[in-house]
Amino acid sequence: MNVVTGAFGYTGRYITQHLLELGEPVVALTGHPQRPSPFGPRVQAIPYSFDDPQKMARSLKGASVLYNTYWVRFPRDHMTYQQAVANSRALLQATAEAGIRRIVHISITNASPESPLPYFRGKGQVEEAVVRSGLSYAILRPTVVFGREDILINNIAWLLRRSPVFGLPGRGDYPIQPVSVEDVAGLAVRAGHLEENLVMDCVGPETFAFRDLVALVARAVGSRARVVSLHPRLAYLAAWALGPLMRDVVLTWDEVRGLMAGLLVSRDSPTGQTPFSQWLAQNAETLGTRYASELARHFR
Repeated sequence: MNVVTGAFGYTGRYITQHLLELGEPVVALTGHPQRPSPFGPRVQAIPYSFDDPQKMARSLKGASVLYNTYWVRFPRDHMTYQQAVANSRALLQATAEAGIRRIVHISITNASPESPLPYFRGKGQVEEAVVRSGLSYAILRPTVVFGREDILINNIAWLLRRSPVFGLPGRGDYPIQPVSVEDVAGLAVRAGHLEENLVMDCVGPETFAFRDLVALVARAVGSRARVVSLHPRLAYLAAWALGPLMRDVVLTWDEVRGLMAGLLVSRDSPTGQTPFSQWLAQNAETLGTRYASELARHFR
């Protein structure tokens, strides 16, 4: 038995699909148990009980591996990064009490508890908690994950399709190394079948300057938008101003700073096999045809 957090979401959905294709049973641990399961009756939904780890442990009894994708992209209402860290620790407590032998935890490249960026710092704190949990663990650290249900890359394409101008934070010469969601899911499932502890970056075979990635997407979707360099704060404010129109948070300051600091690349050899340029060519007709809302997906 496998437990997947976020099995009805993005990365967790692909992990679940991989496990089902192997004939392995899956239970979904989710914040939205009322939503229809994309897997039908094959996957049972269990709600999180972060305020009652013992109750959550009882619901996880009999499972052997937990695939954990739980996190928040930005603070919202009562949910903060520190609350997400506390929730993750409660989940780890429940996992240990349930007798689960191994956790495969999805983090992010260059996560660190000493990071000046709250997103990366919170991710680093959860990594520390995983290591200290006493569980057998695999920590996977993807960069920007692309796929059909992606939000960030999709919305870059959406803006390029509709806006006469696309603003880059700064000069756009900082690197980005996108990785396929299919590759991340495959690496996660393989890690779940191992015994040894490991920490591994999940990164694709291509690295771009961000401005080159934007130019590549623009050509693929037939955009005529003028790509210009803006002061990072101005680029962020432009995205912030678009938020109320889209009823969403389009971009966060942490994302701008992390991107410009080169945190979305790895010093290690690529572990993903799917080139972003190849995937883009195959999906250009549909990429960015609809806006993908983070708030609609996770908060509404």
